Parts: sequence; C-alpha cells; structure tokens
Amino acid sequence: MVRKTAGLSRNREISISEFFEKNRHILGFDSPAKALFMTVKEALDNSLDACEEHSILPDIEVTLEKVAQDEYTATILDNGPGVPPLEVQSVFGKLLYGSRFHAMRQSRGQQGIGITAAVLYGQISTGRHAVVVTKEETDDVAYRFEISIDITRNEGIIHKREATVWDRDHGTSVSVTLRSRYQVGRQSVFEYLKETSVANPHMDLKFRDPDGKVFHFPRSVKVAPKPSVPVKPHPLGLELGEIQQMASSSEEKDMKHFLMNSFNRVSANVASEILEKSRVSGELDPAELTTAQIKGLMAAFREVKLLPPPLDCLSPLGQEFIRKGLRSNYEEQHPSFYSRPVLRSPSVYNGNPFQVEAGIVFGGDLPSDEQVKIVRFVNKVPLLFQQGACAITKAIADMDWRHFGLDQKQGSGIPFGPMIVMVHILGTKIPYTSESKEAIAGVGELSSEITAALRYVARDVRRFLNKKEKRKQINEKFKLIRDLIPSISEKVSALMEMPAPPIDPVISKIANVVFVTEEYRVEEETAEVKCTVYNYTRAPRAIVIYPDPPVGEVDGLQSYDTGTIEPSHSATFEYRVKGVSKNYDGADYYFTGIDPVYVQGAEPLPADWGMGGVTVEEVSE
Repeated sequence: MVRKTAGLSRNREISISEFFEKNRHILGFDSPAKALFMTVKEALDNSLDACEEHSILPDIEVTLEKVAQDEYTATILDNGPGVPPLEVQSVFGKLLYGSRFHAMRQSRGQQGIGITAAVLYGQISTGRHAVVVTKEETDDVAYRFEISIDITRNEGIIHKREATVWDRDHGTSVSVTLRSRYQVGRQSVFEYLKETSVANPHMDLKFRDPDGKVFHFPRSVKVAPKPSVPVKPHPLGLELGEIQQMASSSEEKDMKHFLMNSFNRVSANVASEILEKSRVSGELDPAELTTAQIKGLMAAFREVKLLPPPLDCLSPLGQEFIRKGLRSNYEEQHPSFYSRPVLRSPSVYNGNPFQVEAGIVFGGDLPSDEQVKIVRFVNKVPLLFQQGACAITKAIADMDWRHFGLDQKQGSGIPFGPMIVMVHILGTKIPYTSESKEAIAGVGELSSEITAALRYVARDVRRFLNKKEKRKQINEKFKLIRDLIPSISEKVSALMEMPAPPIDPVISKIANVVFVTEEYRVEEETAEVKCTVYNYTRAPRAIVIYPDPPVGEVDGLQSYDTGTIEPSHSATFEYRVKGVSKNYDGADYYFTGIDPVYVQGAEPLPADWGMGGVTVEEVSE
C-alpha cells in the first residue's frame, strides 16, 4: 500500500543520465578493467565512423596514462572531420544524442550513448572533467573544452572553452580520466585494438600503454571503404509502436503519401494495395491512425509482395580488407594457409538486411593442442566478451569439424587445431543478447547464414589439407619414377654388360603424364621457387601454369606459358613469394591449355580465378 502525503508526491521524473548512473553495468561499465576497455572502445568506434562517413583514411592514436592508483586517463586522437564547437556540449554531454539513431544504415554506434557514458563514468568515479579538443578543416584554430554532465538534466556543462593552436588540419581528441584497471590478455584494450585493426586495415593505429610502450598497427589498405547510405525503414522491420510514432510525427496529410514517402520499397501501386487490404482510407490523416488500423496495416505488409530492402545501407569488409587485415595481424604466427574470404548473399531479418562474412587462418605456429581462436565482429567492431553466449560461437560448436580435418570430440563443441576463425556480421539492426552489445542472439535466419559461411571456409581448409597430402603423394610418385626406373635400367645393363639405353622415352611410355613440381628455399621472409614442368607423355604438350601460394604474395609473375615441350623434355621457370615464413609449404598450381587427364601436380584453372573473395548461395555438404 502506498501512503499518500497531502499536496506532496514522492514520485519525480529522472533523467536518462541518472538512470545510467545507477545502472552503469547495462552499458558494460561494470568493473574497473571493463570500464577502461569500454571507454577506449566507444571513442575509437566514434572516430572510425566519423572518418568512414567522410571517406577519410583514419590515423588514430590511443594513449593510456596512469595518473594514480587505479586511476587512468584514456586519450583517443583522430584525424576525422572534427566536431562543430556548438555541438560539443551535446555530443559529449548528453546521453541519447546522436546522428545515427534514426538512420537505417550499418554503423558501429547508433544509440548516442557510448562516449557520453564514458564521460559520465569518469565523472562519477573520479570527479574529473573530460577534455575535448576538436578542429574542423574550415577553422583557423582548434577549440579545447572541459566538460561534465548535469546528471539531473542530462545536459553537458562546459567549464572551460578556449581557442588553441593544434598541429592538425582537422580531427578530435577526447580524454577521460576514470577509476579503472589496466590488464592484458584476451579481454584487454590491446586485444581490442589488434582485432579492430583486422577489420579496419585502412586504419593506421598507434597505441601507447601505461608503461610507455608503443605498438603500431600500420595501414595495409590505402583506400577508404565504401560508406553505407541511410535508407528509409522497410515496412517489415518495424513494430506497432514505431509505426504509430512515425504516423503521429509525419508531415504527410494522407495515408497514401505517408506510406509512399515514409517507407522503403512502397510504390504508389503497392501503397494502394496495402490500403485496400487493410481497409484504411488513403485520404486519412496519418496522425488519426488507430491501433486497430495499424495492426491492419502490419497484416497487409505481410500479404503484399514487397521487394527486400536495398543494400546501400550495408558496407561489407570485402575480400581485400579481410585478407590483408588477417595477414597484417596474424603473420607473426606464420600461418600455412588463409582461406578465400566469403561474403554471403544478403538476407533479411524482420525486414532488416544483413550479411555474413568469414575467413580462416590455419597452420604455422598456431597451437594445435588448443581450441581454435574465434574472432567475432559486428559492423566492423570486435566482440571480446560473452563469447559463450554468442550465436557465432554456437554455430562453430554445432558444426562437425572432423569432416574438415580438425579434432573435435563427438563432433560437437569448439574444435581443437591450429586455426583462427573470423566471422563478421553486418546489418542495420543486429539482434544482441543485451544492451551492452557483446554477443549476438541466435535467431534463425542469422544462425543459418553464419553456418553456411563457416561451411564454405571450412571446405577451403579441407581442400588445403587434401592438396597438401596429394602434393606429397605426387612428389613421391615422381621421385619413384625418376629414381626407380633409371636404377633398374642401370642394374639390368650391368648384368647384361650392355650400355644403358635412353631412359626418358621409356618413362614417357610408362607414365604418360605431365608432372608439375617445385623446389624452394626460404630466406628473410621470401621463398625462391623453381617450378619444373616435365612432359612424360608421348606427344608434344603446351601448358600455361598459374602459381597460387596459400600465404604470401607472388612477386611479379602471375602465369607462365611453357610453350611446346617435346616428349621427355621439360620447361622451368622461377619466381619469388614475399611475406612467407620458415613454415612455408609450397604453392598450389593451376593450368590451362591441356587435357586435365594428363596433368599431375596442378589442377584446372577455376572459373573464378583472380576474383579473390566470393559470394555464395546456400551450399550443401
């Protein structure tokens, strides 16, 4: 029973800032170590989004400085477009203030909470103000602000503003001092920065840790990714309350124009069909829509034929970004193989488009007696926490990896082997398990697409292992023919006291095959390769060879035309592979110009040669 006091109510309105002050764990600020991680994450995400929207190649510096016991200052400096001085108070001091919340497009941050929550946490844990320095390209000087948040009003307070000389043409620096703890390991700031550089190889990133040690993640792609484009909401991606809000705030005067101009994929004919099926008048003012009428519209949305939402709102990494991102960050472990990156065809979840990308790093110095490393991304942002609760992890654990050459007890659970699995999910509205956005919810459409992408790259691993074994067998067979038959000839000739006959024509008659073999040596991360093509058939042969090393980059040579090789003769060419290690295990070889039945040591050139990554439809085992 609630006791009422005459003339006085105990209830009062609270601001969103007050709510998050009391419930900071919702956004991930639930421990000192996590708070430092989240501060860096939110600021870095903002920097990358700002650079991407303006097609700027990002140069970012992250500095952590210990200022007291369990107290650090995190500074994130970028070369983005800068923040207009009049916007600083709201951008860094007002929760739920942002330019992306209502935009239907893929972006790293959407709620307008992250960086302001970091400022708020720093304020309540240390009492210190955040410091923001920003400069737009059109300004002659930069502006430095000291800012805090009025928690009861959810408004920024500017304590100091001054013009300052800055050695940058444009950019933003934000410094937050907070009670925190610096740690190393899997869920650390360093690991987050490393994985961010995997998904953003167009970024040049420098990180100075609290001990003053500087780590550099250099740019490996010198072109900015294509930014996503905002689109109108798709009718199938909205809840009843969202449609109600859109209708009440619409400037359209009738329902037909409201449908046509407020939603994606609704033409005049489709709008008329929706209105007819829902029995809503096309002349009705949208502001007068009733709940029952909205329910009728939603039912009609499902009945009419609506095209899927456009894909301009998505910005996948693509094969070049995935390949170079993985190579630049995991090359120190000298992998033997990188799978071809796969980009799944777009799918739709509740009217919201999404795609799944995947890649695998295999072999080398990666530990073979540990579970494979899972690297998860959503909209180019690494997920380091709650791995066990994530749909990506579940999809990996539910696959039977034994078919692909890995150790997995009873065909379920995370497999063991020298492998890194990278999965990237991109979309306009991703279903997370919680507000902290640390794990993906296992909805049907999403889980199916993750599994399909994993199967594709896993098959690449199986093909690599099969080719490795096949190369070994072919080399043994070639050695057998080259060594055994001449040895037999010599011994028979000695027994018969006769000169040894020419042996190559005999080998050609017995083998009837074109052998492609290679020899190589590795020095200073470069493999010097000699490839020889032996014509052990009974007729002249011509063949074009395409080397394809699973790691490293071929220096110059893309293909080699042997010309006509007479029976019992050979042709040799040499090339180099840069960026390899002592674990280099040779190249794959493809060919054109000859019937595949005659060739061993190479395979027919695939139809998608030179296309890099692939987009695939659903494939069966």
